[in-house]
Amino acid sequence: QVQVVESGGGLVQAGGSLRLSCTVSGLTFGEYAMGWFRQVPGKEREMVLCINASGGYTSSAGSVAGRFTISRDNSNNVMYLQMDSLKAEDTAMYYCAADRSWHALTSSPYNPSYWGQGTQVTVSS
Repeated sequence: QVQVVESGGGLVQAGGSLRLSCTVSGLTFGEYAMGWFRQVPGKEREMVLCINASGGYTSSAGSVAGRFTISRDNSNNVMYLQMDSLKAEDTAMYYCAADRSWHALTSSPYNPSYWGQGTQVTVSS
């Protein structure tokens, strides 16, 4: 059984930092592209950053470029999202996702094979 579990969310002041973690079990982690997505109630889910199985990455939302960094540790089946210089508009539920296919992970309407349950990030202004 595949489990995708996010952690690290919380309340932070604008300008602060948080690091999210995504721990995966039940699959061969090093064979999967991974990504972080976020969603605000009433809006579509947005791709934040994705990383391929070997560690390359892409930035999607221009608003996070230079502030957010994605990384992965294939030895420990964990992916991270380092979020610096947080802004109020970064407030959202953040989800981790996994798929063998880079295209499936990164192409709207974003239907990867596995999703986590989400972790809430709230940035106070």
